[in-house]
Amino acid sequence: MPLAKNIFRNYMNQQRVIALIPARYAASRLPGKLMKVLAGKTVIARTYEAVKATQLFDEVIVVCDHDEIENEIRSIGGKFFRSQFEHESGTDRIAEAAEILDTDIIVNVQGDEPFMNHEALEKVVALFKNPEVQIASLLLPIHDVERINNPNCVKVVVDKQFRALYFSRSPIPYYRDTTMTQIAYQHIGVYAFRKDTLLRFTKMPVSELEKIEKLENLRMLENGIPIHMAVVNHVGISIDTQEDFERAEVILKSGD
Repeated sequence: MPLAKNIFRNYMNQQRVIALIPARYAASRLPGKLMKVLAGKTVIARTYEAVKATQLFDEVIVVCDHDEIENEIRSIGGKFFRSQFEHESGTDRIAEAAEILDTDIIVNVQGDEPFMNHEALEKVVALFKNPEVQIASLLLPIHDVERINNPNCVKVVVDKQFRALYFSRSPIPYYRDTTMTQIAYQHIGVYAFRKDTLLRFTKMPVSELEKIEKLENLRMLENGIPIHMAVVNHVGISIDTQEDFERAEVILKSGD
C-alpha cells in the first residue's frame, strides 16, 4: 500500500473506503457522453483514472449498465460492476453494488467528472472522522450573480456547523438587502455515505420537496438525515452538455 494511502487510512481510523462511479450510457442532454473521446481518452476513462490517482480508496469501481462502458473499463485494467436492474438515479445504481461490498464508507463520484481532484475527495471523506456523520458532500463559494440565478447551479445554505439546511435551484439565500456580503454556495454533487445509510436512503420513497426541485438530497433532509458539508475552492468541469465537452477539451489540450 503506498505511503500516502497508509497515512490516510490511519487518519481515518482504518475505516474501509470505496469509490463507486455510476456510469449510465444514456444521457438526455449529451447522448453517450461517457464514451465521448476527450483529448485522447473517453470521459469515463478519465474520470476513473482521476479518482484512482488520488490513492485515497481501497477500491475504485465503475458501476455500469452497458457493454461499451464495461469494455472500456476492462481495457484500461479497471474494476467494474454490471448493474442487473434499471435505476432512476446514480445513487440507486451504486446501492445495488454496495449491497455486496465489504466497506464502511462509499463515495459516489459521477462518471462525467474527468477533472475530479484529490482535495475535493479527501475533504469529503475526512468528514467521517466524526462518528456522527452519515452523509457528507461538498460546496463551493459562488461570487457570480449569473450562477446564483441559474437553476442548473444548485445552491445550498448551511448552519454554523456546516450541516445543510436546504438545497435549491432558486437563489438562496435571497439577498433582500443588496449591500450584504454573505457568500452563496454551490452544491458540488459528490456524496459520501456510510454503507448502512446509503442502503436505508435508497429504500425511502421519493419525497415531496424532491419531486418539486428534482433534487434527491432533499429526500435526505426531509427524512431527518443530516448532510455534513466541506468547502472546496475549485472544481473542474462536469460534462453535462456539448459546450461543457468543448470547454474541457480546450483545457486539456492547452495543458492548463
